[in-house]
Amino acid sequence: MQAQRIASVLALLVLVGCQAWSPQFESKTVAAVSVALPTASSSEASSALSAPLQPEIATGLTSKIEVVTKRFAVSAAHPLATQAGVEMLQAGGSAVDAAVAVQMVLGLVEPQSSGLGGGAFLVHAAGTKVQVFDGRETAPSAVTEEALLDDAGQPLAFHKAVVGGRSVGTPGVLQMLAQAHQQHGVLPWSRLFEPAIRLAREGVAISSRLHAQLKADAYLRLDPVARAYFYQAQAPIESSTQGATHVSDQASIAPHPVGYLLRNPELANVLQRIATEGVSAFYRGEVAQAIVDKVQQHPSNPGRLQLSDLASYKAKVREPLCFDALANQAGTGAALTQVPAQGNGNGSSQFSALYRICGAPPPSSGTLAMAQILGMLPHTSVAGQAWPAGGPDASWLHTYNEASRLAFADRAQYVADPDFVTAPGGDWSSLLQPDYLKSRAQLIKPVAAVQVAPGEPVPRAAQDFSAMAEQPEMGTSHLSIVDAQGRAVAMTTTLEDAFGARQMVKGFLLNNELTDFSFVPRDVQGRPVANRVQPGKRPRSSMSPTLVFDKATGQLLMSVGSPGGAMIIHFTTKTLLGVLEQGLSFQAAVDSPNFGSIGGPLVLEPGRFTASTVDALRARGTAVRTQALTSGVHGVMRQQRDGRSVWVSVADPRREGVALGK
Repeated sequence: MQAQRIASVLALLVLVGCQAWSPQFESKTVAAVSVALPTASSSEASSALSAPLQPEIATGLTSKIEVVTKRFAVSAAHPLATQAGVEMLQAGGSAVDAAVAVQMVLGLVEPQSSGLGGGAFLVHAAGTKVQVFDGRETAPSAVTEEALLDDAGQPLAFHKAVVGGRSVGTPGVLQMLAQAHQQHGVLPWSRLFEPAIRLAREGVAISSRLHAQLKADAYLRLDPVARAYFYQAQAPIESSTQGATHVSDQASIAPHPVGYLLRNPELANVLQRIATEGVSAFYRGEVAQAIVDKVQQHPSNPGRLQLSDLASYKAKVREPLCFDALANQAGTGAALTQVPAQGNGNGSSQFSALYRICGAPPPSSGTLAMAQILGMLPHTSVAGQAWPAGGPDASWLHTYNEASRLAFADRAQYVADPDFVTAPGGDWSSLLQPDYLKSRAQLIKPVAAVQVAPGEPVPRAAQDFSAMAEQPEMGTSHLSIVDAQGRAVAMTTTLEDAFGARQMVKGFLLNNELTDFSFVPRDVQGRPVANRVQPGKRPRSSMSPTLVFDKATGQLLMSVGSPGGAMIIHFTTKTLLGVLEQGLSFQAAVDSPNFGSIGGPLVLEPGRFTASTVDALRARGTAVRTQALTSGVHGVMRQQRDGRSVWVSVADPRREGVALGK
């Protein structure tokens, strides 16, 4: 059966886009019925202008079914990447071994989302021990607070800052994976690179999703190296057009067609060196020099990255941020009443919680924001309220949106790299205290608040910061893995914007993570923004790799997460609510309509909510926008079926990922 599943996936590879999988390849593992993405009306399109940007465009829906396996499971954003993880697990490898192999292939087949030039957060569980590996990029040592301002002291336009060397931070994903492998790897380090090296040499077919991303992007083709790799041959481009503002004369450059084999021998050579020599082959020597030259020598937007930044980069192992969720059997669903539990400690509570949810702490804001939202909802009128068929109604959405705005206000005020910013009261759990969340929930009224302010947890924050203004946050990829010994990984990995800084070197793309910092470092009173640019600092992230446990037994129940910029928080929260509160199947929870706010309007997935729902929300004073929300949820969940414990794995219909296992 496993061979049949693999063959089915490999047969799909040439047609692997989200719109073009042929039904003849449908199997027990992958359902491939292509449907069209709902199209927004002209009024919806115009209203989306002030909605949060999405890092990757929508390219259609491909229906997926749950994959049921007994021994192990992998769910990732591309069939070849998933298969690389399965290959490691079949060889007796660990979840971390599989994660390394998956990431190396993702950088090749999904270069818009992640790769050697980016960063990641990895949450790992072995029994009841949970660790977070922080491979977030760092700001170069030579940057200043004004790095994202123009000569007049004004914030740069987003892509003016992104495209070039200015936005590139020190990549962290590779060193993080090496650190995780040193602790939890089973197979030799070099073995983990074999699938990616083989594919880079032999070539991988351009999927329809990658083709659509390449066609839509206005900036990647400005880089001569990227243009030569991804696009069809064209007449030489004058050097004066290399800046991010000169794109009109390049619109006619077309990407290679769907199915074209992209061969990347230069990346294969880099991967081979890393496999043989270790991560020093990336952070020192020829590769490091090539990265620095690319950043510093950009003709119109150079950056400050130096060899010393790469040589001194260190990944970090952090205590997870965990909170407990108590099942409250009100209505037809189980409202999640949140009780804080920091790190690996037991926490103190008069309740006995059903679920323990763990994720990455700051500099990621994802787990903290999810915990706040889930902790406020039980204190509202929608606690335990079941969603109607097709998704939540206006009352529930209004309440969720107001809770989200409150959580994002705290996020904007307090959350940044903990090596530079002290948590309120010295502990992030101060933002998760039951009394604090109850008091915040009491601010939610039947009519939307005009303005939402950050709260004042007890004890109060010692530092007086200015809130960070809303600004674009971009993209990622997510993978979830459980191995035959029950060890689990939830890993979210990123370049930030699609194709990062649009700078290709040695066969891989560089990140633009500095634009996750606040462009404006201080307010008019001179108060600093917590998440401002500082040398060596890690930018705030929305990545939300999540592990869920049975509180009573400590048994792993779920690994889940998603790409999607700041909307990651909502994509992951929606999935948790759908499964744990609403009683939906794992796949149905992922498939359900996307929604959320990053502090501004409530954004709804087009074509998924009725006109009466939208009208009812606006009657409550809620600003509503419709926009494609291209989540990419991947997850693995433990269930009892036919009297035995199995793994149920899912992939999001909005992207091209698949789940496999044995």
